[in-house]
Amino acid sequence: MIADLLSRVSSNGRAVDTELIERAYQFARTAHGDSVRLTGEPFITHPVAVSEILSELGMDDKTIAAALLHDVVEDCAVDCQRIRAEFGDEVAELVEGVTKLRRIDFNTRQDQQAENLRKMFMAMARDIRVIIIKLADRLHNLRTLDPFPPERQEEKAQETLQIFAPLAHRLGIWHLKWELEDLSFRYTNAEIYWDMVRKVKKTREQRVHEVDQAISALVSKLKEEGVEAEIQGRPKHLYSIYNKMLRDEVDFDRIYDLTAIRV
Repeated sequence: MIADLLSRVSSNGRAVDTELIERAYQFARTAHGDSVRLTGEPFITHPVAVSEILSELGMDDKTIAAALLHDVVEDCAVDCQRIRAEFGDEVAELVEGVTKLRRIDFNTRQDQQAENLRKMFMAMARDIRVIIIKLADRLHNLRTLDPFPPERQEEKAQETLQIFAPLAHRLGIWHLKWELEDLSFRYTNAEIYWDMVRKVKKTREQRVHEVDQAISALVSKLKEEGVEAEIQGRPKHLYSIYNKMLRDEVDFDRIYDLTAIRV
């Protein structure tokens, strides 16, 4: 488990304090002990998965270490002074920041209140990495939401659509935003979600091919003009297609822009 994480973290070519990450992992594994998640997996699999998401985003080693430790203060009666003594001020402050965010009350989530909560998140997190850890934490929780009762699933999904996905959008972390929205969509409108999965799947291969062709043409043209650019393309995610259907009051068959390209 830790070997895979260290491999991922080291793969981006940057200098990484693997000893710090490994110590954080061992500390968290000992602190969580025999605790298990509702999925039946050892609890340590959750902070490791959160850390893997962050490694994919290219986050630094102290952020990865903090992600491994992000639940130990709240769940294992480990105080922040202990974290500070073991891992230093920077990691301790990240862990403490995530711990504070967990204590925000989400019971009222009308639109205005949701905006207030988003502002509160940003204000409370003196270091933006705290928000990014929290987003990765929420993403993995959504990926493993199946064992929860339906009402709890819908509550978490609605919370994500109103609080966390807009934060990911605000920070420009599109990969997290898209997955947070689609996973939430699955639990808030399951029937529509699975119907769209079936419809989109029929055309996905063609849409991927169209995106690849468009990117190839753009790369060629930009190179001719001497413009350096990074180009990313994808078939649009289900939640954005669904919102477009609602906004334009049209059926799926009348949605033609099922792909997106960003330069």
